[in-house]
Amino acid sequence: MTHAVFRKVSQLLDSFKGEEVNYDVNKSCGGDCIPWTSTLFFPSIKNRHYIGKRIIMVDRTKNEEESMQKIKLIIHLDSNDKVRGPVCSNNSKSFPMMEQKTCCSAEKKALPLWATGTIATPAGTVLKISSSWTRRDYLGMVKSRMSAFRMHYSIAAGLYAVGEPTMDSEIFVSANYKLSFDVLRRELKEMDAWILVLDTKGINVWCAAGKGTFGTDELIKRILEVNLGAMVSHRRIILPQLSAVGVRAGIVQKKTEFRVSFGPVRAQDIPAYVRAKCKKTPEMSTIRFSIFDRLILTPMEINPVMKKYPWFAATILLVFGIQPSGILFAQAWHNGLPFLFLGFVSIIAGALLTPVLLPFVPFRSFAIKGWIVGILTSLIATQIFNIIGKQNIILVIVTWLFFPAMSSYIALQFTGATTFTGISEVKKELKVSVPLYIGVACISTILMVLFKIKEWGLL
Repeated sequence: MTHAVFRKVSQLLDSFKGEEVNYDVNKSCGGDCIPWTSTLFFPSIKNRHYIGKRIIMVDRTKNEEESMQKIKLIIHLDSNDKVRGPVCSNNSKSFPMMEQKTCCSAEKKALPLWATGTIATPAGTVLKISSSWTRRDYLGMVKSRMSAFRMHYSIAAGLYAVGEPTMDSEIFVSANYKLSFDVLRRELKEMDAWILVLDTKGINVWCAAGKGTFGTDELIKRILEVNLGAMVSHRRIILPQLSAVGVRAGIVQKKTEFRVSFGPVRAQDIPAYVRAKCKKTPEMSTIRFSIFDRLILTPMEINPVMKKYPWFAATILLVFGIQPSGILFAQAWHNGLPFLFLGFVSIIAGALLTPVLLPFVPFRSFAIKGWIVGILTSLIATQIFNIIGKQNIILVIVTWLFFPAMSSYIALQFTGATTFTGISEVKKELKVSVPLYIGVACISTILMVLFKIKEWGLL
């Protein structure tokens, strides 16, 4: 930018008295202007000023007889590089709120239900969000816990404001999985803070850190993209402790100058963490995976399996109902019902009982835990239906082979939702377990074919 523009802008700021300004920079420098990306310095202004690509903001102090009035001046640049309208604020550190005139305005309609407005900042317009949940937020939480709805439950990555954040406010980082974002904003109630949301492809913090989407590169990218350095006077950001596996704090600080602090495990401890000047207690750093924590995750384990249960039921009924003369529905139902029940029991054993009883079932392997619970539940089920007493030996062998293995396989899916295993352990367990599952399925199929051949009198 030319010295003429520096001088003109400086004069404009010095002469500012609160009146409306419409100043054409291009005309003043004869059209020889470069984009406003350089840092501008105004010697006549002692207060700190911040300059972004398309916005300039200056804090000025104006003496008025006995009082000191803080004035904030913001100069916006449009596509023609025009300096436009000053915006004043009696608060020297807070950013001005862009008011929504009516509930029917186009701007208001464009805002999500959890947003309350927008804030003009040195880095651009930032969405201001509520720390309270609506009915839709609670419904979204339930749906994301129970179905594949969670795969599409996300928000846009970027910077958000909670309360009335200033240049001294803390910056918290979250995933763009909306439930993670919602839990964080709810715990920031009565706080003024910034939330930097990373694009984790709609995955929660813990899983995204393991997959690499909540990682060093994405964090650096977002810090630079939102021009975070122009937003705050400090250089610290607070990340969830569970994201530590995916973020290399040293590299982030080297490339952005922001020092990474890993906050508490749980968002509910954030207020106490901030009051303690960002110092964690041992309790804040401890991962608690209680029965309730495990229980609320089980619907997401049960639901996908239950969607496949009708196919399992149809196969069982077909196997027991098919005869040389055709399909006998009465026989299919009478002989297949015990195995339908065993299949349902195996789902409950693997997707519900094993997660809930996780610390109490021996062995570290999820496959073995699920197999043990499957053996016990199959034993109870066979006693209820007296399968051993009234069926032949082939069906007894199939019962003790297939259904505990089915429970084991379902329980193994829970590894990604726990604190008990790491990626290397899961890979090792899969390497051993999957061939065993395939073997059991093949043997069970062969035995069922032999059972039908014997039943038809062909053997």
